[in-house]
Amino acid sequence: MDEKFRRQLREAAEQWWKEGLIDATLYEKLADRYRFDRLEREASNRFITILISLGAVLVGLGAITFVAANWQALSRSMQSALMLSCFIGVSAAGFYVWRSGKQRLGESLLLLAGLLLGANLALMSQIFHQSGELYELFLVWSFGVTAMAYSLRLTSLAGMALILLSIGFWSSLLSWLNWQEFGWSSLIIRHLPLIVSAVFVPLAYWCRSRVIFALSAVSIVASLLINLRPLMLWSASPLGAGFVLVAAFVLPPALLWSYRDRFWQRQSEALSENAPFQVVARGLALGFLGGMFYLLSFHWWWITPLPNAGQAAGFGDWSSATMVDAIVLGVLALVNWSQLGGFRQPTVLTINSRTIASLLVLTAGLLLGRMSLLPVSGVLPLVFNGMLFFLAIGLIRDGLAIGQRPLFWGGMALLVLGIVSRVFEYDTGLLLKSIVLVVCGVGVIVAGLRFERMTKPHAPLPS
Repeated sequence: MDEKFRRQLREAAEQWWKEGLIDATLYEKLADRYRFDRLEREASNRFITILISLGAVLVGLGAITFVAANWQALSRSMQSALMLSCFIGVSAAGFYVWRSGKQRLGESLLLLAGLLLGANLALMSQIFHQSGELYELFLVWSFGVTAMAYSLRLTSLAGMALILLSIGFWSSLLSWLNWQEFGWSSLIIRHLPLIVSAVFVPLAYWCRSRVIFALSAVSIVASLLINLRPLMLWSASPLGAGFVLVAAFVLPPALLWSYRDRFWQRQSEALSENAPFQVVARGLALGFLGGMFYLLSFHWWWITPLPNAGQAAGFGDWSSATMVDAIVLGVLALVNWSQLGGFRQPTVLTINSRTIASLLVLTAGLLLGRMSLLPVSGVLPLVFNGMLFFLAIGLIRDGLAIGQRPLFWGGMALLVLGIVSRVFEYDTGLLLKSIVLVVCGVGVIVAGLRFERMTKPHAPLPS
């Protein structure tokens, strides 16, 4: 139980006892159930832990300063032994404290051990004059922390590993020409969507963390988009670039919306109730669709000239590696869509599997038509604006129907953003702009107040 709640309950129970609302027997039952007698002892232990931690930090800083002052005088073997001893000591201490019941302190020490692992890698490479790119250090560091996360089942270490992997991926973009060559780091960067799918999505289930799952999904989508971008320029024909564009814009929401917990879940685990990852995936799919429709609703997107196929010559080796990831994820999405029950079951929701499938098919057709030089550029902004407002109104309607604030306010945000963007995108007068802003503001207030009055508490979100 939360300590703040227990303290408030103890004060309220004492007041009830004094006022005669409860007797001594009921107070003793509450005190025994919520362990009122341990509150002061736990506060004292926490204060002692803080003092010890502060003292340990000061001692550690002093030791680091002393070692830094005499670092050059130490031999390579002494430097290596000192760094390894520090890492192993902190890891062992963190594991012991974590297993003894002091979860927060132990987890903090294990996070410190993860940081020391990176320091060991960097200093060892410096000591033994091992050259390499900075992003390769982050990749190896991430794999080490991932092993720690798998062995200890800690969400914090899993998040740290995923952040390090993302830093390595984005920093590798600065060395674009270097990792076009074949090598272990190049393979990791090229196949990062599949690596994250195979390593971090199961780790999210292992840690029972929706945060890790959401970060993994975002990392898969972002790395897929970045890796597919050169192929849009490299393709020899506009139609080939159109298929790559479809894979970049249609595959992520299709994969996220059709995601099922049972695909990764083992029969012995009941994660669909404790960690509804399917709901998180569908929320990310709706967010991706809203952002995509909003981006494609601007008319300047369709008046820019098509990319020249010769601008990115030399990415031939890149195509096979990247398309493997897109094909594998596409097959997975098709399998998941074939097993969805939304096509056969009636639903009261506007934004359902049929609606999402229709929007995705229409988007794919429009993108292929644009890249195939068909005369559709004039109607594309109108169509994507229509899909944007349809999605926004559908989310608002579904939020009102099932009493879900994220759906309602997400739809309101898309609706207002679309209206305001259209007013400022085209040449309109200041009077019209001011009227639109006032109407949108009043509409948001009125709709929000009405939603709060109509919403039923604790309404479930259907899958």
